[in-house]
Amino acid sequence: MSMLTRKLWRELAETKGQSLAIGAVVASGVAVFVMSLSTLSFLRSTRDAYYDRYRLGDVFASLRRAPDTMVPRLEAIDGVGVVQTRVVTDVTLAVPSVEEPATGRLISIPTSGQPKLNAIHLRNGRLPDVRHSEEVLVSEAFFLANKMQLGDSISAVLNGRLQELRIVGVALSPEYVFQIRAGDILPDDRRFGVFWMNRRHLEAAFDMDGAFNDVSLRLLRGSRVDDVLDAVDRLLKPYGCVGSYSREDQISASFLDDEIQQLEGMAVVAPVIFLGVAAFLLNVVLSRRIGTQREIIATLKAFGFGNWEIAWHYLCSAVLVTLAGAVVGSLGGTWLASGLARLYSEFYKFPEYVYRPDWRVLIVGVGISLLAATLGGFRAVRASMRLMPAEAMRPAAPSRYRRSLVEWLGLSWLVPLPARMILRQLQRRPMSSLLATLGISAAVAVLLMGNFSPDAIAYLIDFQFKTAQRQDVQVVFEEHLSPDALFDLKHMPGVEAVEPFRAVSIKMRHGHRERRTSIMGLGDRRDLYRLLGADELPIRLPPSGLVLSDTLAKMLGVRAGETVTAEVLEGKRLTYELPVVGLAREYAGLNAYCDLRALHRLLQEGDVLSGAFLSVNADHRQELYQELKQTPVIASVAVKQATIKRFEDTISENLLTFQAFNVVFAAIIAIGVVYNTARISLDERSRELSTMRVIGFSRGEVSTILLGELALLTIVAVPIGWLIGYSFCYSMVLGFETEQYRIPLAIQPSSFAVAALVTLIASAASGLLVRRRLDHMDLVEVLKSRE
Repeated sequence: MSMLTRKLWRELAETKGQSLAIGAVVASGVAVFVMSLSTLSFLRSTRDAYYDRYRLGDVFASLRRAPDTMVPRLEAIDGVGVVQTRVVTDVTLAVPSVEEPATGRLISIPTSGQPKLNAIHLRNGRLPDVRHSEEVLVSEAFFLANKMQLGDSISAVLNGRLQELRIVGVALSPEYVFQIRAGDILPDDRRFGVFWMNRRHLEAAFDMDGAFNDVSLRLLRGSRVDDVLDAVDRLLKPYGCVGSYSREDQISASFLDDEIQQLEGMAVVAPVIFLGVAAFLLNVVLSRRIGTQREIIATLKAFGFGNWEIAWHYLCSAVLVTLAGAVVGSLGGTWLASGLARLYSEFYKFPEYVYRPDWRVLIVGVGISLLAATLGGFRAVRASMRLMPAEAMRPAAPSRYRRSLVEWLGLSWLVPLPARMILRQLQRRPMSSLLATLGISAAVAVLLMGNFSPDAIAYLIDFQFKTAQRQDVQVVFEEHLSPDALFDLKHMPGVEAVEPFRAVSIKMRHGHRERRTSIMGLGDRRDLYRLLGADELPIRLPPSGLVLSDTLAKMLGVRAGETVTAEVLEGKRLTYELPVVGLAREYAGLNAYCDLRALHRLLQEGDVLSGAFLSVNADHRQELYQELKQTPVIASVAVKQATIKRFEDTISENLLTFQAFNVVFAAIIAIGVVYNTARISLDERSRELSTMRVIGFSRGEVSTILLGELALLTIVAVPIGWLIGYSFCYSMVLGFETEQYRIPLAIQPSSFAVAALVTLIASAASGLLVRRRLDHMDLVEVLKSRE
């Protein structure tokens, strides 16, 4: 073992506390990087394999009714490889374990074999027997959420007739990786399920013999999706098609794509913070070590060691510490990714869980950490290369002493002596103080980002379900009904108020931008479903014109006062130029609103309704739910309280773990920065502090001078960390914004306080470790050493 190697290991042993702190910061950054990218790789590969193996369609379309003779014409479209028609309809279910009415989506499957597209994976049981009309397959999420068994039966209203459905198998489908009803924010597996029934029996139940109302298409490689969509719309327009859409707009695929997009953001932001802090710490430690070993460097050069040998010797310490942290982080990140991949596999109901570490991610993670270490140590190492032997034999020039700003302003009489000494020391090292402050502020920012999620969710629930949507129940009719239906609803048990709505699918254009959405017509009285502006005050719907959600307006590039083109996708397929009269704040979906009577005039129809919002007396809810389960004309029922509970249950499963990781990571940053800064300051000022002890300063006074500097840096870092954290939260809001949902930028004052408190506690713990070392310092030995 060479002399420089022995020196390297000896110095690492002497600074094991500092090395451990830096290694922990590196490990945290690499762990988050490996976890995010490995999980991202798992999700992408599992999704693609699932979609390909079970032949998920590329284009989808729903319509009212078309004859099977349309299939050859669809197959003849240029670029279409496979066409799969089927019957799909939503029905109301009476599930024994659920008090509220549930919704089931019935999908037809061939009498024998698998569908050509959107094949099903049979998890348990068997396929329905064509001889038994009541037999169905059920989605695994619904089956497990309701603790069902094979052979169980549930009641469903099929085309006005109450029928028992018997479960003979449990299935998965790539079409319902994310099983959610249109308009919901999160899936509700207890109250929404997918069922597969033999096509012959489903056609008979809904009078669809020789016809279909849903079609999926698989395209040939290289086909233009937009051209196929246009051709499908032209063919199916006479049959009530409300517009075909591609896989990227399919609701389940869209949610999964959004999750992948969020993981991509996480894989960038967190490692940048951690590795940036690690690079700063390595630079400070190496600079201090080289500064105190000037004579050693001069001696090494005098004995023939070259600049590059000495530079590599000092850089090796940074590389070894970083490499150790990167290895630990890679192992930890792989373990975290494995657990997260399993959670995703269970949440999205993938048919298989096969996780393999991605060695490319591990290599890149280690490589990036070593690059950060090299960049962090480069400045310090370059200084060692520039030292000439004769110059290095002399002690470094003393710091330039000058009055602090407080003394320059003549306010020294207001500031105690220890505080003046602290201010002078910080002013002598402005760059080191600045970098230390930024490092501590990174811990505050990480904590604030971790607390941002529960704050945003709490605000979202309050805004969406208590301030804007104040109904207890929303019902959707199977067909458009007359206002007489409101009379029947008002006389159901416990119903206190009813507000109708009419919804129609449209394509909305402004310039070259286009979005497929819907217009909801609302009545004069809107106490249950309110539109709120940016100030959270109710918006009045004028007799004409549209109110758009703020996100829809942003995506179309339209402002209040401008006009949009609205193409109605049902009925007479009329097209209108409509003024935008206002913008409503919403965090889910892309919606447009207008006055109910104005919508009837646009559609050139009578007073027909799509559904209603109900306010219900809590004492009679169970009676109402029982009656709704048996009402033939109701297609689906959404109970707000059940939605809120499901929302909170789903989020709370992961938030506690997520916040715990954030606290640990932030504590690692804070301890790493504060401990290293304190140790370096102690090593640099050990002679000065020992002299103060000898001339009569107490341990407490000496500790105050040393640790007061760190306390001041921490206090200054807290508001800077708040600002950085808030900026990152704002970036998260922009980066995670999708057409399906948005995250509100809402942070409670308590979150700012928690971020500051945890950072202060971590800093105090670091200070106590340094205080213990200061108390055990050998004064005589220190005073014997040369400056």
